[in-house]
Amino acid sequence: MDIKKIVTSNTQLSSILLGTGTIEEIRGMLLAYLFNVELLLLNNTDIPEYIQIQKSDSIRILKNIFSKKSLNRNGYDTLTVLVDVLKNNKSVSHTFEKELGMLFDSILNISKPNIEVTDTSYLEQSGGNISSKRSDCLDTFSVEMEQAFKRFSWGVDGELEEIRRKNKESILKKLKATDGDWKNWNWQISNVIKTSAALKKLVAISEQDEKAIDSCSNNKIPFGITPYYASLMSPDGQTSWDIGIRAQVVPPFSYSQKMSKYGDVEARSKALDFMREHDTSPAPLITRRYPQIAIFKPFNTCPQICVYCQRNWEIKEVLAPGSLASRQLIDKAIAWYKNHPSIHEVLVTGGDPGIMSDSQLSILFKMLYEIPHIKRIRLATRVPITLPMRINESLIEVLKTYHKPPYKEIYVVTHCEHSNEITPEVVDAVQKIRNAGISIYNQQVLTPYNTKRFETSKLRWDLKMIGIDPYYAFYPKGKEETEQYRIPIARALQEIKEEARLLPGNVRTDEPVFNVPFLGKNHLRAYQDRELIAIKETGERVYLMHPWEKNITNVSTYLYEDVSIDVYLDKLKNLGENVEDYKSIWYYY
Repeated sequence: MDIKKIVTSNTQLSSILLGTGTIEEIRGMLLAYLFNVELLLLNNTDIPEYIQIQKSDSIRILKNIFSKKSLNRNGYDTLTVLVDVLKNNKSVSHTFEKELGMLFDSILNISKPNIEVTDTSYLEQSGGNISSKRSDCLDTFSVEMEQAFKRFSWGVDGELEEIRRKNKESILKKLKATDGDWKNWNWQISNVIKTSAALKKLVAISEQDEKAIDSCSNNKIPFGITPYYASLMSPDGQTSWDIGIRAQVVPPFSYSQKMSKYGDVEARSKALDFMREHDTSPAPLITRRYPQIAIFKPFNTCPQICVYCQRNWEIKEVLAPGSLASRQLIDKAIAWYKNHPSIHEVLVTGGDPGIMSDSQLSILFKMLYEIPHIKRIRLATRVPITLPMRINESLIEVLKTYHKPPYKEIYVVTHCEHSNEITPEVVDAVQKIRNAGISIYNQQVLTPYNTKRFETSKLRWDLKMIGIDPYYAFYPKGKEETEQYRIPIARALQEIKEEARLLPGNVRTDEPVFNVPFLGKNHLRAYQDRELIAIKETGERVYLMHPWEKNITNVSTYLYEDVSIDVYLDKLKNLGENVEDYKSIWYYY
């Protein structure tokens, strides 16, 4: 999009931005111009409402990114860059030109609206066949979603089940194991895949993947996959249906290189603690960011590693010996909970506490259960998805022992990324939990590998069908080592407004959130929780994220530089997507 052509199409705007004034004089005149455009818009009753909304959004964003306030907070001046582009042909990214071009284009009435306009005049009528016309219109939305869903398989699909059954048989043969071994979670733990050679023996991997895994091994960066989870991969190499599986556990080479810069786990813990857990830990093993709930981390390892993990900096290795905290540290944590009666819920996480033994979990739950003001214990574990055979009758008995409604509640929060992770084994594990009267919720991390059009909506639908309630859809952290997994905030907003909105209410129950370091969750659905304050010449949007306490007490905001929309769209294009299907993404802020 030619930003100079757009600006010069309007005499008044051109005279301001291409004039001879200082940058501050230009800023003042430009803001005055935008306020006047806004006033005219507010008094114009002839413009369709959906265009009014789009124009109002564009004016709001332009006023914000050109304001002195944003310059002072951000230290970067989008206006100076724009003037340099217009006057001196400064070289900037395509994204910068497109972002600014579309914002100005919107208020100058140059292009057609970004949505397809259909005849809905019947909505202004009554009687006759209006009900049928409305119903027909809704049918088109439903059919569009159903057609999109067909692009994405899930693990209880007959054809995919058969592929995985054969893959499982092949893996068992190579590992000289039986079906009984496979169903034993301890056998799965004992045979976790920790090297490229071990994975290559079971499923085909690319040279690039082999290089990345070897780099992890050489630099003592945690890597691991359960045999069960390996069976979910295509045995012949990456395909369109298993990329969402592989991307979670097979790291990109850039990840291993950035992680290795910081040496061992102690050095990484200082450099890569993005969420500032060190600064929100009032006692050993505890993290607290909210009034009534605190995190408890008694177990510091996992049966397999999610590459984009929030806590990858503190995991020494997969199934590392000594990962269970000492009794002394656990006792100190319990004493802290006892001394803080405002805490009513404890999130037991790690690592993955789901692979603690039944007796260890029982002891831990008993200690928490016996604290009068602790009413709810939340078990955060990925084992229903990565190691479903761990959900056995003995574990269920442990959970049932401490689940005593209406006085005490146990519930489970798991992490499923993609419909292809939902297998008959996962369905069985979830039913055991649900049949015990225990609720189970899902936290998804939004990445380029699960955010194709309607892909996340398909996951929501499938999760509900097996008894898991969608809970959070996390924006991936802005961590340098997991850059490849980031998506723009705009995509999360587009997905929740255009795709999830077509689902029934009891299916779209998750909340899209950005986890602000030190402060906690920022609700992306609410634009009041953030401000877009700059667009960098390299294309990244800069946001001011407001803390959840902002209307309660004075807490500092957080400055965040997003991944550019074009970078994300290029990733989708490389995954075979038509980026035209995502064209409205630019209008979400």
